[in-house]
Amino acid sequence: MTNMTSTATTGTEQTTTPRHFDVIIIGTGSGNFIPNPAYHPVSIALIEEARFGGTCLNVGCIPTKMFVLAADAARNIREAARLGVHGTFDSVDLKQIQQRVFEKRVDPIADAGEAYRRGPKTPNIEVFDRHASFVGPRAIRTGQGEREEIITADNIILAAGSRAFIPPVVEESGVRYYTNKDIMRIEELPHEMIILGGGYIATEFAHVFSSFGVKVHVIVRSGAMLRGSDESISARFTEVASRDWDVHLNTTVTALSESDGTVTATLSDGTTLDADALLVATGRVPNGDRMNLAAGGVEMHADGRVKVDEFGRTTAEGVWALGDVSSPYQLKHIANHEAKVVFHNVLNQDNLRKFNHNYVPSAVFSHPQVGQVGMTEAEARAWAQANGTSITVKIQNIGDVAYGWALEDTDGFAKLIADRSTGRLLGAHFIGEQAATLVQQCIQMMNFDMDVREVVTGQHWIHPALPEVIENAILGLEFD
Repeated sequence: MTNMTSTATTGTEQTTTPRHFDVIIIGTGSGNFIPNPAYHPVSIALIEEARFGGTCLNVGCIPTKMFVLAADAARNIREAARLGVHGTFDSVDLKQIQQRVFEKRVDPIADAGEAYRRGPKTPNIEVFDRHASFVGPRAIRTGQGEREEIITADNIILAAGSRAFIPPVVEESGVRYYTNKDIMRIEELPHEMIILGGGYIATEFAHVFSSFGVKVHVIVRSGAMLRGSDESISARFTEVASRDWDVHLNTTVTALSESDGTVTATLSDGTTLDADALLVATGRVPNGDRMNLAAGGVEMHADGRVKVDEFGRTTAEGVWALGDVSSPYQLKHIANHEAKVVFHNVLNQDNLRKFNHNYVPSAVFSHPQVGQVGMTEAEARAWAQANGTSITVKIQNIGDVAYGWALEDTDGFAKLIADRSTGRLLGAHFIGEQAATLVQQCIQMMNFDMDVREVVTGQHWIHPALPEVIENAILGLEFD
């Protein structure tokens, strides 16, 4: 235990010796994924300065997808006439949507999670609600309410997540702006919205608000949206999105001003845009820089991520990290996986498990939907050249299979990339209806090292279900 003196006071009481715990956990997103019953005898300090549940529950995955469901419903009403179903889209009740998402679902879960950790069913856990920062090796300054104190532990787990990156042109302008943290709790729908960014957060919110009837302007500094995806996916998504939104590619914002609630953005091409809401969705920043990590001997990468090894250990003895604060994958399912590994390793340091970052999948719940795993075509070609092999690629249109006909989908497709000699799948990329679900079958093929030639012939494919697009794509691959 670190020997140090705390100067924190509560009234006239002065704490001279820091309280010691077996484990300190900073963050209650995936950091709250505490295994049971292995941790029942372990004394734990759980630190969360915001709402319990982290980004995913409160301002990320879960509420955004609930908004997306409402957006999909609004869009379906508008497009129903093409199917011979005639109806009218009247309005969006934003307050009712927010009530369903937050008052009935998200907020009660967050509140219940905190109450549970503070309650009698987890007597080994003490919750702290002040900000956490290192003051020495395995020593943290935190506290409750106005009360500040220093606590120590044998092991510290950093699961502090990430936050929205705010470009200097926005931060220095002084204009009112939103991020994913507060845009879903906006008081009323704007008439026009400017969105900065072309990634998954920007595109999901562009789908939501445009479907709700808001005129959306999207400012993208690169030449395509979702540029981290396979080039074919990115190009098709950009094409489809540009029909619905006012998309400005290869463009940046050079100045921002605000007057009477209207934000004016001056663009790099000299034009200006006016809107009554500005949403910043230009990426995420790990929160490690806010915890005085150097005092604890914890090093960071140049991009701000905490340095960890394959077991989740940082550069400081007894300090571990997981999720967005350290991982290159800003994905909840990866943070959950890393949490399982780290929580095991803390109690089993003579039998460490490694992170599994093979075949990491992701999805974008915009319109159209995107699901993806493995190498892009460009990555696969470079890999094949380096390994003296070759690849085979097939793009299968969703509209060419029976359920795709029913959907009248003219934009969606599956793109499969495989090793021409072994039949192993290297990458799978989907755009269109059910893309995030379709990709899961390909994740299994890759993780279990299946030969797709056996996959396609060794099972029945439901007709006319949408997975036939995978069957036909595999049949279209060419092998040696």
